[in-house]
Amino acid sequence: MKRFALVANCGKPHMSEVLKRVGAAGKALGLEFYADRSTARLCKSARALSPAKLFDTVDAVIALGGDGTMLRAVRELDGRDKPIIGVKIGGLGFLTSISEDDVARALRALAKDKFTTRARAILDCNVIHKGRSVASYRALNDVVLNGGESSRVVTLDVSIDNDKVTSYVCDGIIVSTPTGSTGHSLSAGGPILTPDTAAFVISLICPHTLSSRPLVVPDHSEIAVLAAKSAGALRLSVDGQVGRTLAQGDCVTVNKSRRSVRFIHLSGHSCFSVLRQKLHWSGSNL
Repeated sequence: MKRFALVANCGKPHMSEVLKRVGAAGKALGLEFYADRSTARLCKSARALSPAKLFDTVDAVIALGGDGTMLRAVRELDGRDKPIIGVKIGGLGFLTSISEDDVARALRALAKDKFTTRARAILDCNVIHKGRSVASYRALNDVVLNGGESSRVVTLDVSIDNDKVTSYVCDGIIVSTPTGSTGHSLSAGGPILTPDTAAFVISLICPHTLSSRPLVVPDHSEIAVLAAKSAGALRLSVDGQVGRTLAQGDCVTVNKSRRSVRFIHLSGHSCFSVLRQKLHWSGSNL
């Protein structure tokens, strides 16, 4: 690999310093960097390209920031088969696999093809209004329906493969991939899935009955969520970054996309090591 797209959160306090180090290390290795104009201004060795050309020019993508930057980079890839690696600049970072202090080592590994890639599932989300499709999205983490700014509960009818599950009275619902199971779904009490699990998680936000529990369903299922009853407009949020307002009667369908995204991992990477570190798991001292 020689050509890399840099996708950076330029609002990070010392991103300019990190990008200078990336540029210097890359130049010494004979690597080529490309970026949007904002990032290229901070990394003088990167050539500025339009978003339309950026990802078609490179061999792989380096996302510098946090999980939000990784999610943005995957969305902008728009299904292109270009592997991606994340560099954590502060924050928690479940999706970013290396720290900013490891950038030089990571670039050397990429230049020498000393890495592995693992495919991550992506969700296709379709919004149906009055019988016709009006919007579609892709999600790496999750699709969320909730009452938006309203504090009123909503009633959501959920079906799986045209088989009705039930009507949930709740504050909202989350459909997540295995990658997204450590995100919003985890906060709502959902289970953690390992990245290669062939399943989706359906988690409820503040359900109004104690019998409501998260569901784990095969990833070949089609999940349909109907906005059956709401005191006001609902909000669809995709990866916490894009979405739209929904009306009562709108239906959101969720399927596994034919596309996927490949995460780059350096030697020694372990998903359980990440979980131990991020969730502060430790053994009993008794």
